[in-house]
Amino acid sequence: MIEGLGSIGATPLHRLPAGAKFAGLAVIATALFFIGSVPVLLAALVGSLVVALSTGRGARRLVRDLLMPGVVITAIGGVHLVAGDPQAAAEVVPRLLALALLAHAVVLTTTTAAAIEAFEAGLMPFERIGLLDAARTALTLTLALRFVPLIVEEAAAIREAQAARGLGSHPIAVVVPLVVRTLVRAGEVADAIDARGFPPRAVSRKSS
Repeated sequence: MIEGLGSIGATPLHRLPAGAKFAGLAVIATALFFIGSVPVLLAALVGSLVVALSTGRGARRLVRDLLMPGVVITAIGGVHLVAGDPQAAAEVVPRLLALALLAHAVVLTTTTAAAIEAFEAGLMPFERIGLLDAARTALTLTLALRFVPLIVEEAAAIREAQAARGLGSHPIAVVVPLVVRTLVRAGEVADAIDARGFPPRAVSRKSS
């Protein structure tokens, strides 16, 4: 169907339970958005880079993985500069880069099965009160995580192909085929899930 999220490894982050990694990421992300000190945010960025490198992913691979998010984050900082708010630019860039590195480190070290299990366990209280189906929601969240790097890869491939045709500098030449490919892939994944009847609905589980 689609490739898994991360891979099995022997690093400390690989060995950490998936639930603990996602919970820790949520706590750190929340804390970073309450921090307004640029030196502290820069220190967090350095720490996040160390964590990302500890996954065994080389620096060159990390740069390639996060090139597109890095461009977007830099553009956001540029918008603040143009708006005459250099302090906001100095805060938002290291904050978002640190979060991107940490999130990527979590994804790299968490398998699809572990992610689904962690999400389902965390969502189970909401299923008990009838708000959602934990299994289906967990699968949806995991697929959403997996689609982020896939979309980045698709965008890079389209940009290279269009550049070879002399259209690389035109946004529409990249955006339109990217949207089409994403919708087609999403449809294929949805069809595959429905064809396999996975995950079973909560009602089916209760009746069986």
